[in-house]
Amino acid sequence: MQKLPQVNKLGFFEIRLESIGGLGANLAGKMLAEAGVTGAGFGGVSFSSYGSEKKGSPVKAHIRFCDPHVPIRHTSPVEFPHVLGIFQEGLIRSKTVLSGALAGSTVLVNSKRTPQQLQEQLKLAEGTIAVIDATGIALEEKNRVNMAMLGALFRLCPFLDPEQMKEVIRKSLSGKYPQAISAALNTFERGYAEVGSDVITASDLAAAGREAEAIHSDAAVLGYETQPIGGVITNPGNSIFKDLSISRGGKLPHYHADSCIHCAQCDNVCPDLCFVWEELPDKKGRPQMFLKGIDYQYCKGCLKCVHACPTDALTGELEEENYASENRVPHVFDLAGDYA
Repeated sequence: MQKLPQVNKLGFFEIRLESIGGLGANLAGKMLAEAGVTGAGFGGVSFSSYGSEKKGSPVKAHIRFCDPHVPIRHTSPVEFPHVLGIFQEGLIRSKTVLSGALAGSTVLVNSKRTPQQLQEQLKLAEGTIAVIDATGIALEEKNRVNMAMLGALFRLCPFLDPEQMKEVIRKSLSGKYPQAISAALNTFERGYAEVGSDVITASDLAAAGREAEAIHSDAAVLGYETQPIGGVITNPGNSIFKDLSISRGGKLPHYHADSCIHCAQCDNVCPDLCFVWEELPDKKGRPQMFLKGIDYQYCKGCLKCVHACPTDALTGELEEENYASENRVPHVFDLAGDYA
């Protein structure tokens, strides 16, 4: 039987997956736990936490492994993971996603960047940063991001058997999606083979003038003495601050103004009102609404607009770094008169 490399004071090796709806983290957590229990003989538990079940909503999957003799009576969320899997690079902007990463933790990020490039943004304590272009692999294999992430996680957790994971994939998909088994296995194997990692040591941090310390969320712990009065909205929502860019699965619409006839078919099908219009005179001097462009802050890459466009003025393209920010046409102005 395999041995866990390390455990916390309760006897658990803990993994947390940070994701958004649509990338398959919930299923990945269940399959990961099943492979550890049935393949390696560990005790294990898996559960997820999420709000509305829709694309773009935050999702967390929690997995715990322990030796068979250790009782599992602890089912609260994983706060201090030994392994942290981040299914979308945009999520690392949130401190709550990185919260609890300890000195010695392994952080896996779905990203095209190198571990060295990510370190400046992560500011991880002494530990391991690993990267895998899970989105790129999934697009090439016509499969899901979660399979590539699972492959990378198994490479980073050598106490788990990848062959057992393949059996779990076959069993999980054989009922409803037998046609997807081959692509899922290929995606898993590529994730296992292509993950890259770099160990951040105390000496590396010292050379950079930093100290090793765990990353914690700034969110205060609420209790009977600190929670707000019932019914008080302390953090009001506002669509101006909504950012759906992390929901995109690798593609986004490109707007070609020369081919546009301003028919508004794209606006009719867009679920998040991403298209920005301006009233201008037409050739006969009559007022007409003309499409200016796309506010990519609100675009989650569903590409419904591409399918609705009758003139190919919109095309679905692989997302390149900085394209959305450089070509975004904002909806609103700030008080200073600049685009918000």
